[in-house]
Amino acid sequence: MSDIPADICRAPDKASECLPTLPRLARLPINRCNLPADILGGLTYQRHPTPLQIDGVADLHKPLWALLDDIPGAGERAGRFAVYMENHFCLRHPEDAGLVKGQSGARAKASYLRVVRGWAFDSESREAAVLKGWVESRFGLTPRHHGEPLREPGSTAWQRYVEIRAQGLRGTNALEAQLDLLYAYTQYELARQFPQRTHLRLYRGVNRLAEHETVQDSRQGEKVLLLNNINSFSRSRERAGEFGDDLLAVDVPLPKLAFFSCLLPGMLRREDEYVVIGGLYRVRLARF
Repeated sequence: MSDIPADICRAPDKASECLPTLPRLARLPINRCNLPADILGGLTYQRHPTPLQIDGVADLHKPLWALLDDIPGAGERAGRFAVYMENHFCLRHPEDAGLVKGQSGARAKASYLRVVRGWAFDSESREAAVLKGWVESRFGLTPRHHGEPLREPGSTAWQRYVEIRAQGLRGTNALEAQLDLLYAYTQYELARQFPQRTHLRLYRGVNRLAEHETVQDSRQGEKVLLLNNINSFSRSRERAGEFGDDLLAVDVPLPKLAFFSCLLPGMLRREDEYVVIGGLYRVRLARF
């Protein structure tokens, strides 16, 4: 079940019409989930999604899912999840996870919540670079922008991004594993809260649309865009419209939602923000 009319993400009906494919430089040959990047980042996946699972996460945390299964309320589940994260990753007592005396306390406190809040404050921040690196590692989708366009691995711009990402991960406690579990919990909650849905209608306000990576522009008001490997959207078209001259409407598969504002209390500043894993998307220009 989808929030919006099927034609927004509909693939061409004629077999002779070939769908654009994810460019080679926008993906890695391997990743750490159950589908390769060229599949999960493509248009066919946008229309016909299947669950995405990061390797080993579901099995490793079976006690958590069993605990949550018995809790009917989303608020209580969120509280139990937060406590589980604190205990499993020693977030309140980093010395139990091997913090060496004299090591920077700020780095020891670099948790999944700090990454999420850093992303929300500035999508070009060090925390945002960590998040983009996590998507690259787990889903095989390379970032397309971080402070400047990233078009080719090994370029000067790419090296700057890698350095910022490394700074964000240095001295942290299994930070990417924390993000793995946050994603798994997001998918668990989406299945509980939207059991009949496959997609959500989301909006994104953009400026200078012509500078975005347009792969196909075949019909009036409809485009195929190659998005950055992680992006902020809103479920409110009015709120999204505050952030750009053009408004994009996108039918986003639930498995490509990394996290969202209502997942944990106070996690994101904006009440209706959804953070979306990138790739190719068929989008439509929406009216304000």
